[in-house]
Amino acid sequence: MVLYKEKGEIALDVNPPVELYFVLKEKAPDVLRDYCGILIDGKVVDFLTPVPDGEYKLVRINSDEGLSVLWHTAAHILAQAVLRHFPHAKPTIGPAIDRGFYYDFYVDAPFTPEQLTLIEEEMEKIVREGYEITREEIGKAEALELFKDNKFKVELIKEIEGETVTVYKQGEFVDLCRGPHLINTKLVGNVKVLTSSGSYWRGDERREALQRIYGIAYPEKKQLKEYIRKFEEAKKYDHRVLGKQLDIFSIFKETGPGLVYWHPNGAIIRHEIEDFWIKEHIKRGYQLVYTPHIARSELWGISGHLEYYRENMYLFQLDEEDYVVKPMNCPGHILIYKTKVRSYRDLPIRYAELGTVYRYERSGVLHGLLRVRGFTQDDGHIFCTPEQLEKEILDVLDFAIFMIGVFGYKDFKIYLSVRDPLHKDKFAGSDEEWEQAEASLKKAIEKRGYNYEIEEGGAVFYGPKIDIKLLDAIGREWQGPTIQFDFNLPRRFNVEYVGEDGNRHMVYMIHRALLGSMERFIGGLIEFYKGYFPLWLAPVQVSVLTVTSDGDEWAEEVYKRLLSEGIRAKLDIRNEKIGKK
Repeated sequence: MVLYKEKGEIALDVNPPVELYFVLKEKAPDVLRDYCGILIDGKVVDFLTPVPDGEYKLVRINSDEGLSVLWHTAAHILAQAVLRHFPHAKPTIGPAIDRGFYYDFYVDAPFTPEQLTLIEEEMEKIVREGYEITREEIGKAEALELFKDNKFKVELIKEIEGETVTVYKQGEFVDLCRGPHLINTKLVGNVKVLTSSGSYWRGDERREALQRIYGIAYPEKKQLKEYIRKFEEAKKYDHRVLGKQLDIFSIFKETGPGLVYWHPNGAIIRHEIEDFWIKEHIKRGYQLVYTPHIARSELWGISGHLEYYRENMYLFQLDEEDYVVKPMNCPGHILIYKTKVRSYRDLPIRYAELGTVYRYERSGVLHGLLRVRGFTQDDGHIFCTPEQLEKEILDVLDFAIFMIGVFGYKDFKIYLSVRDPLHKDKFAGSDEEWEQAEASLKKAIEKRGYNYEIEEGGAVFYGPKIDIKLLDAIGREWQGPTIQFDFNLPRRFNVEYVGEDGNRHMVYMIHRALLGSMERFIGGLIEFYKGYFPLWLAPVQVSVLTVTSDGDEWAEEVYKRLLSEGIRAKLDIRNEKIGKK
């Protein structure tokens, strides 16, 4: 077995399958201080899980993947701390999330601020106590007996396929979990309880009401202090708070979570962005298309979504036929492309659509405009030949940087996600296609002189991609443009063109989203601008105020003139002082 560090490698003589913790403890203990696992098929596998022989990349604790493992372990520490002070609480689930972790508890009453402080102090104690963490596979019957007093864990155990389940233990605490985890609670370093809120079991409002505690943890104290500073700053400009104050949007209980209603102010902001988006796409040779919101399930069977994405789709019956509310726009664009026989002379073809899609998300993970169930995606699909790849990618990258710059985002990070070279069989497409696609993405970034990080194994199975993450004033990353190859759908739908040789060839398909979803992008803008929109986006561009009633008539004339010139104006002739107006 060979393990690759950031610098150098470690060769181990093992008898697989093997738990690397015991091997490394004896032969390379320094690795256990800085690393938390290995990458297999792009996923982190901890040192406590048996693995086969092979060549693997080690995952550093203080990396993005490693921090996710650390936060997962911190969630278990949180549950352990809660049970020490509230032994009648029922822990349900506690995952790592994008930034930090949470754990949901079934308790009699919400946690008070004083109780949260007590829990945080207990978490710090558990970290200091340095419990070794162990992993064990046990039979389902044993697991049901172990968790018999917790109906939530029992429900989960009964749904798990197979005869065994995995549990992780630290001190007196044991939890049902697939991992991955650190090997010792001490490695978590520094913890902080952030907030608590209500939630529902499995995100279903019809099920038991739970209490969710959010937390954050970092190996180094300075990292935690910096995060808390940013967290407190961000709370002041939460888009959900500003969205209400500025009368931008609502989400109504009567219609369901994750479904956004745009108020007039929000509609103006959205309209201005969409109008600008359309004009810029037409300038660059894109053709606008519109696709229906529903389609027969047959379409989603061909695309593979029914097989792999069903749990996130809305399905229904109409005239005894199965239909799906569309979760994405790609298949519709492919159908339009396939209405004609395409020649290499017709390519590239660029379609663009502000298409509304619907995806089921558990209510527990919904978050204002940033995580919703219905949203409008600024989708674009480019159909081209291999010879056109380099120019198309470069043009899309330039377009993406231009678009985010218009909105004031000057700082960003670029990530290039490629396939795992050790597990090429897990990815769709040929070696030639992957090599050409990855090379064109890399060349475009380097040609423009941008710094970037390569995420080996980070590509989705159907193609490599560029992710651009936007940085705001307090250092938070926001999802920005994505440029993604797709080697899967062209094969499933047989998307071809007639080449110069007269033969049919599989088209190269590039999916790109420059803003992402309008909902998420505007949610990010609200926080980025702190509510102070630039003039071209401001719902009210000019306010006409009167000092006394003598000026009312003139003020109304000015107001009407502004409106006639296309300026968004507001008239205030109330009998109030200027300061109040």
